[in-house]
Amino acid sequence: MSDSAALPRTEAGTASRAGTATPAVAAGQDVTVRVPATSANLGPGFDSLGLAVGLYDTVRVRTSAEPGTLVSISGEGAATLPTDDTHLVVRTIRETVESAGFRLQGLQLEAENVIPHGRGLGSSASAIVSGVLAGNALLPAGLRLNAAALLDLCSRLEGHPDNVAPALAGGLAVSWEEEGKFRSVTAPVHADIIPVAAVPATELSTESARGLLPAQVPHADAAANSGRAALLIHALSSEPALLPAGTVDFLHQDYRAAAMAPSAALMKHLRANGIAAVISGAGPTVMALAHGAASAQRAQTLIAEHLEAAESSEFWRVLRLSVDRDGARVEEHQRY
Repeated sequence: MSDSAALPRTEAGTASRAGTATPAVAAGQDVTVRVPATSANLGPGFDSLGLAVGLYDTVRVRTSAEPGTLVSISGEGAATLPTDDTHLVVRTIRETVESAGFRLQGLQLEAENVIPHGRGLGSSASAIVSGVLAGNALLPAGLRLNAAALLDLCSRLEGHPDNVAPALAGGLAVSWEEEGKFRSVTAPVHADIIPVAAVPATELSTESARGLLPAQVPHADAAANSGRAALLIHALSSEPALLPAGTVDFLHQDYRAAAMAPSAALMKHLRANGIAAVISGAGPTVMALAHGAASAQRAQTLIAEHLEAAESSEFWRVLRLSVDRDGARVEEHQRY
């Protein structure tokens, strides 16, 4: 997320700049937001496809009349993330309410982080979605953004929609940009698909991974990739047996392989054994899209065998997940 990202101003915001005192959001509000992890790209769906999976970050926000910010963090990043106004969720909440012409006085944030950071599972998208949804819920009902505006705002803050769209809506999201606006639709996901994530201890930033991509690719690769992306949507929705063919990528995974050699080797091993495995987002997590419980168990066994044979000294977490079909959820509690 860019610190310089500008949010759209509403009429209320314009009025406040003209001299009207900026109103504060009501004190005593209590909002909880739960957002799923996501796996973007899924092979050929570069910057356009994303799948929500059953791993969740939860934030609870309370407003008060006393100025100041108090942040507490448990789970992932508890020892390293900031606990002041520079925290990504706090920044996003403040920017969201300020874009509507309001201000925050006091803010308390409790963050329970479960999504691994810097592993290609949408942790920054989850933070941005959490902040935008929480900030939106703090506004008066008549000034809140609708679903389309929320998607566009989250996408612009994140830089692209492939993670934020499934985080917001759940399931498989197909996203694009049209006339300066980000848009997305959801596609059904076959009930037999079970995601299995192999998460290494090593982080890889999205910016570093993007820096490895060429400015241009051969036309033949682009054409082949578009065909596989179309096939992937069909395979995920209707015919999971086609997932190995539908997850073949020509645009980004090979170019990034050197930066995550153990992940690339594990993905290759799984694919050689008939498992539809991809690099999740920018990596380095490997995501296997298993077809049924037996396939999921086989993927887990293959992962364990490969890591043992490779004598990897790195700790890997292997997570058998579900497809999240609901997306982010917001609870507004009784004002305290």
